[in-house]
Amino acid sequence: MRDADDKLWRAIDLPTDRLDELPFGAIVIDANGIVLEYNEYESRLSHQERAAVIGRNFFRDIAPCTAVRAFEGRLHDFLKLREQISESFDYFFPFAHGAVDVTITFLRLHKQGQVLIAVERVATPPKDPSV
Repeated sequence: MRDADDKLWRAIDLPTDRLDELPFGAIVIDANGIVLEYNEYESRLSHQERAAVIGRNFFRDIAPCTAVRAFEGRLHDFLKLREQISESFDYFFPFAHGAVDVTITFLRLHKQGQVLIAVERVATPPKDPSV
């Protein structure tokens, strides 16, 4: 788990023009949920082009399945706790192209009110063919 933690913490100080270097989805939003940055990994995972996502509301326009207490509500609570730098939880994305289990981590960025949403696919064990 230390390796995953290192990758996440590296994202806090990484310039936003280098988010494509991260081995997980990275979405930078402002306090209103407007997408400021969207990396290539997340674009591939969600099947949404970066240009179509930037400037739109993540919760209303991009991923309405996240406009629930378990995600958006959790982000609002996280933003209220100014001393908290990160928070992680498991989530299920019901994409039209196939559902995906992920671990979500909110990372408070140095720019006031900006949060990086890290989206890491949860590795699923291979299915036993004898079952």
